[in-house]
Amino acid sequence: MNILNDYEDNITKAQEWAWEILPGLATSLVTAALIFVVGLWIIRLINRMVKKFFRKAEYDPSLESFLMSFISIGLKIMLFVLVITQLGVQSSSLVAIIGAAGLAIGLALQGSLANFAGGVLILVFKPFKVGDFISAQGVDGTVKEITIFTTKLSTFGNQIAIVPNGQLSNNNIINYNAQNTRRDKIAVGIGYGSNIKLAKEILLEICAENENILKDPAPEVYVAELGDSSVNLSLRFWAENEVFWAAHFHVMEELKNRFDAAGIEIPFPQRVIHQS
Repeated sequence: MNILNDYEDNITKAQEWAWEILPGLATSLVTAALIFVVGLWIIRLINRMVKKFFRKAEYDPSLESFLMSFISIGLKIMLFVLVITQLGVQSSSLVAIIGAAGLAIGLALQGSLANFAGGVLILVFKPFKVGDFISAQGVDGTVKEITIFTTKLSTFGNQIAIVPNGQLSNNNIINYNAQNTRRDKIAVGIGYGSNIKLAKEILLEICAENENILKDPAPEVYVAELGDSSVNLSLRFWAENEVFWAAHFHVMEELKNRFDAAGIEIPFPQRVIHQS
């Protein structure tokens, strides 16, 4: 009988405790949910305001994308802390948990931390910026965005290549837009029986007629090599970055057409089969 009474007393106490706790818990859950929803809305609003500020102030697009990523992540971490605190987790306990979790995550994500540091180095030393055409880590492309961990490149085929910032900041990078002009080097072979002087005159004439090719420094043609089956000429000229490839492809097409018209042979591999 005593056991039954004790059981009923425990049930009664549990019910009383639940009635005391549930209203406060429900209130905390509702408040935490409201903070979460409103917080996400405020974060999106702040991101739009920051983006509009950067556009009006005409800041470096590289800095814009990096800071926007950083601000967005920082605000979401703050929102997480507010929601957890609202649910009743003490601030001191939360700090201890975040510290322990931060240490564990830091050890597990050393590569990500290196990428973050690499992103900071890229923004500080500016080996490239958004809009530059670069070659790095075996990828050629135009820089579209620099975030806190990665850099996005748009390749010739319009694919997006994502390269970790840590690798970019610690390896070789070729920035084709670092200077306003670029020098092209086109190699072309002519037959040993062809007129070298005429071939050089034709190449220089093509360069002189093309408005995209700079006249200063002047284009140059050299005999680069006496090969096994051809005399190899080297044409060098300068052009501005915006029209570099237009000049390159124009010269390639014109030299073939004019060499053919002038009877200058461009040797190519041939196989002769003798029948016995």
